[in-house]
Amino acid sequence: MTFKCLALFTLVAAASAVVLPYAVKHVEYADAPAEYHFSYSVHDGHTGDVKSQTEERHGDAVKGQYSLIDADGHQRVVDYTADDHNGFNAVVRRDPLAHKTIVPVAKVVAPIAHHYVAPVAKYAYPSYYHH
Repeated sequence: MTFKCLALFTLVAAASAVVLPYAVKHVEYADAPAEYHFSYSVHDGHTGDVKSQTEERHGDAVKGQYSLIDADGHQRVVDYTADDHNGFNAVVRRDPLAHKTIVPVAKVVAPIAHHYVAPVAKYAYPSYYHH
C-alpha cells in the first residue's frame, strides 16, 4: 500500500512539474504614459446636493475642476493642476448663485429637561479612623 501511495504521489508531482511552467504566464506592460478623462455630476433636488467634477491626465500632468454648493448659497469652484515641475496648484473661487438654493434641514425638537437633583450619599467614618 505504501508503494502505491508513493507511486501516486510521484506521478502527481511529475505531472505538476510538467504543467506548472506552462500555467504561469508573465505579462509585461509597456511604459506608456497614463491617459484618462472622467467626469461626473450630481443634482439631487430632494436633498439639495449639487456637485460636479471633471479631470484629465496626460502623462504626469493632471488638470481638473470640481464645484459644489456651499451651505451659505454660494457655488465653490476649484480649478486645479498638478505636474512634476509645479506640484499641485488650485485656484478657488466662490460665486453667488442667481437664485438662493435652500438646503432642507431636519427639524428636531428636543424634549424639555426636567430639573432633577441626585441624592447625596452620606457616609460616617468608623470611630477608630483618625484624620
